[in-house]
Amino acid sequence: MELHSSYIIAGPTASGKSEFAHKLARKIGGAIINCDSVQIYRGIENISASPFAGCEVSDEIDGVPYRLFSVLDLSTQISVADYLNRARREYDAMRRAGKIPIFVGGTGYYINAILNGISPMPDISMAARNRARKMVETDIVAARNLLPHEFTATDPQRVARALEVFFETGRHLTDFQSAPRLGAITPTPYRILINPPTEIVRSRISARIPKMINGGALAEAQNILSNNWDKNRAIGAAQLCAYLRGEISMDECIQNWITKTNQYAKRQRTWFRTQFVADIEINNISD
Repeated sequence: MELHSSYIIAGPTASGKSEFAHKLARKIGGAIINCDSVQIYRGIENISASPFAGCEVSDEIDGVPYRLFSVLDLSTQISVADYLNRARREYDAMRRAGKIPIFVGGTGYYINAILNGISPMPDISMAARNRARKMVETDIVAARNLLPHEFTATDPQRVARALEVFFETGRHLTDFQSAPRLGAITPTPYRILINPPTEIVRSRISARIPKMINGGALAEAQNILSNNWDKNRAIGAAQLCAYLRGEISMDECIQNWITKTNQYAKRQRTWFRTQFVADIEINNISD
């Protein structure tokens, strides 16, 4: 494979992209920069399937620098603009250090920001943010009705984001999104899509979730409950919290977690098929 100035390695959950990225980094003198919106949080390494699950979080693994993993408290909110600013700083720092930046993750809106930049967004007051979150939590249908037809997202976090912009400015998020985008990484990173067959991903998901529970995910879920973190932001968290509250059995917890993860992987594959133009697609990552 020809050497490039930077890379972005993407793929659905349990595809093997993290392992592939680490091997590539070892081979070319690379540095891993997180591009996952859940692995950026500290204290949920098992639930998020972080490279640091089961081990102490540090700045490197086997001599490879790792950046933007486990850097935020659960109480901290981060926007795509905040992420992009952090990612650019790490990119620049790794380039200065003589390392080849390798972005790794499966979060579409982070990947999109890296590749295409983002439209300038207004500052949002805490009052507008809290008002939007409360409305989404109590009546998401009413919240969606305040937004324009061209806003099609249904994820509560994204609905709240659009709503807080409307409350703050009286203008819709889509108005700001139509402005020219800024901040993309240039030159464009070499895009690698890790995309094994669906049945392989499903098998890996079924095998790894019990290991995640045994590795400390239950304690992490208890931490989520203690911090009143939005459990719906991480697949597995809602199921584990329901188990800890005595609402479902452990078998139900595991099966629900597996089902939700498979559904998420399907959505990711759809996004990569329609929104991510890979320079190379790899379908045969070994276990």
